[in-house]
Amino acid sequence: MPGEDYAESLRVVVGETGGLVAIPELPARGAHAAMVGRSLGLLDSLGADLQPAGWRLVDHEGRDQRRARSLLAQDLDVVEEQLQEHDGVVKQQVAGPWTLAALVERPRGDKVLGDHGARRELAESLAEGLRAHVADLHRRVPHAELVVQVDEPMLPSVLAAAVPTASGFGRHRSVDAPEADALLRLLTTAITDGGARPVTHCCAPDVPVALLAGAGFTALSFDLTLAAPADVWAEALEAGVDLWPGAVPSVDGQASERDVRQRVEAFFARLGFDAEGLADRLVVTPSCGLAGASPAWARTALTLAERASAA
Repeated sequence: MPGEDYAESLRVVVGETGGLVAIPELPARGAHAAMVGRSLGLLDSLGADLQPAGWRLVDHEGRDQRRARSLLAQDLDVVEEQLQEHDGVVKQQVAGPWTLAALVERPRGDKVLGDHGARRELAESLAEGLRAHVADLHRRVPHAELVVQVDEPMLPSVLAAAVPTASGFGRHRSVDAPEADALLRLLTTAITDGGARPVTHCCAPDVPVALLAGAGFTALSFDLTLAAPADVWAEALEAGVDLWPGAVPSVDGQASERDVRQRVEAFFARLGFDAEGLADRLVVTPSCGLAGASPAWARTALTLAERASAA
């Protein structure tokens, strides 16, 4: 979401979406409030700090990691105040293990992705941190159904050996599907064990649908403008995995409820499905980048997504 006023942003989300409330991220407040910093604030027994080149793992909890934890705790106090009696769905987002491995550096430099042991340790720490976080959310919003969305925008690049090394002249080796699955399953297991529903989001063009669907996620969120209606999407649906298309433009523009519905219907029609018949398995969302929108358009985008989902 755009802006820096967390309480107001949450009021907007609650007012426009009602049944499914996404706990907002406000990256305009700084790196500590953005996707990576917020997720590193959840780590269990693994230190991180913010360096000039970005986030890096360190041998103790860094000042910036403490700040990220503190900011998240303050935000959750606001969530508790506004949603304590909420009996719908509450969704928390977290960066996934492969996206963190591709964006966070090891203590001596270069990405965590380049070290098999380090990336496993990072995923295990994140999974344990999520267990505690989900328990905290249950305490704060006791009547809500919890969803944890694991964001993996970098996963296609990880699988395709497209993540650059520190020098910029090379690329990190690709990760094979079994290892990718194993680290993702650490998170889906932790989320499920905690009594929440694991879903995933990938806004890249080449979403590894089969991998994500097979790793224990119950829904896949994706950017509809980048997704080709291939058989793999139909196979995921038939396997019981719900699809959440990002069909509302996230930047200021012209879009109507009818436009959004037609985009969704056309995509599923090309898969051989009637979108209306899947109404209870579809959640229409804004596409990636809502934090870059104006406050007015962010509100409009949430409204359009809610109405298209309910249609």
